[in-house]
Amino acid sequence: MAGVAGGMGGSGGTVTTIRLRDIYDPKPQPPKAPVRIRPPPPQHPSPLESKPSFSSDIPTKTSMRRRAQSLPGGSERRTELRRAQVRFIDALGLDLEEIKVFRVQERPLVPEHVIFRLLMNSERAFGKPPELNLPYFKACFPENMAALPEFPQKLVSQKVCLEQLTCSDHGITGTIRVLNLAFEKEVKVLYSFTNWRTHTDTTACWVMRGHQGDSVSSLDTDVFRFHLPVPPFILQPGAVLEFAIRYHVIGHDYWDNNNGGNYKLSCHSFKVTVPKECEDSLLHFT
Repeated sequence: MAGVAGGMGGSGGTVTTIRLRDIYDPKPQPPKAPVRIRPPPPQHPSPLESKPSFSSDIPTKTSMRRRAQSLPGGSERRTELRRAQVRFIDALGLDLEEIKVFRVQERPLVPEHVIFRLLMNSERAFGKPPELNLPYFKACFPENMAALPEFPQKLVSQKVCLEQLTCSDHGITGTIRVLNLAFEKEVKVLYSFTNWRTHTDTTACWVMRGHQGDSVSSLDTDVFRFHLPVPPFILQPGAVLEFAIRYHVIGHDYWDNNNGGNYKLSCHSFKVTVPKECEDSLLHFT
């Protein structure tokens, strides 16, 4: 604080300034050194606040060069359009058209599944439930040959006999009974779908020794099993499967051919009505 006192003696009076600091603290004050002011350090943004910045300082020429490497420019597009060529099929040695000649005398070969779908559609149009013809093979002889009274005597005389036969969707399976004349033996089934114009054979596999309680339990026998595959295209009404059995043991062949007539199976079919809820699935998978 400073006190001001003075006397004014007219217009030319003097003014005296008295500082209280000089009265209570007569020591002279040290000179003050100048203070240098530093600018604040640059603040870096936090990872959460950092955002991609787009600077306009990037040279325009560099940006255009990068775009030219990834996308074709106008001149390149025009070059690609010039490279496009049109070729006709006759230039490659092929015909421009295909001609199919139909003769009245020739019956067209229509796939069965196409005919089936046409018939199914016609039956559905008239409100008639569709039907399926399922083919199957049926034996022209008793399927359980071992149940016949003459089976034991026939086995003794022939040394080999068809015992039982089963027809299923997986083919023809059956069992064969042979006399145990030696340890090493072979049983084969020869079969044909063409009335023996062509034929093939399959080897039966050994199953077990003859079991007690059957009609030939007093004989020393072996049981063999065989399987005859039936291709789907064979399953046509009127088709016939024939087979015979050959038993080879000790250098001799013994046959069972159903007394010279062979064992025959004929193909038949039975109709199955398709349920209403299965009609669409049947048309799709047929």
